[in-house]
Amino acid sequence: MSAGKSALLEYWRTTGIITDDKILKAFEKVPRENFIVQKYRFDAYLDEPLPIGFGQTISQPTTVAVMTSALEPKQSQKILEIGTGSGYQAAILSELIGIKGKVYTLERITELANFAKKNLKAYKNVSAMHADGTKGYAKAAPYDRIIVTAAASELPKQLFAQLKENAIMVIPIEDHLFKITKINGKPQMQDLGLFVFVPLVAGKL
Repeated sequence: MSAGKSALLEYWRTTGIITDDKILKAFEKVPRENFIVQKYRFDAYLDEPLPIGFGQTISQPTTVAVMTSALEPKQSQKILEIGTGSGYQAAILSELIGIKGKVYTLERITELANFAKKNLKAYKNVSAMHADGTKGYAKAAPYDRIIVTAAASELPKQLFAQLKENAIMVIPIEDHLFKITKINGKPQMQDLGLFVFVPLVAGKL
């Protein structure tokens, strides 16, 4: 394990940002450098977002860790991810849900969807698709968890409808990150604080 990765994991442990050993082990196992364009691989374990092309970024590691922790992924769950990017978040989730679980991840930018598919080849429980994520993926709904890696202007009703009862969605809305639990068909929202994300965009593929 690189010194940069060790330092990052230790920072999360000592500050209490991440205390779940399973999540820490997943981050230890997944090589972030494999999900970054060649130009920035040397910076893989800096705690900051990095460009992956087409106006998109791979999120800051701590942001990915906080979102993963809030999502509370468990073995054998079915998870929908909106905004595959380079595939890093999907790979982390893949490790956490195990071979009986399934991650469906949607990316609207063709080149990034292809990049992610290549990066995720070894993760057999992940299906990466080129699709408009704002519509979700009704074919495999309902989901135990939904994670959105781009900022919406409001809670997307079409995505929320694809969430199981008592299930969790983690999503940035405007400039705040929310953990949303579906209780009696209604969203129970927990504000996790200020975060910066690229906007969630619908439209032509």
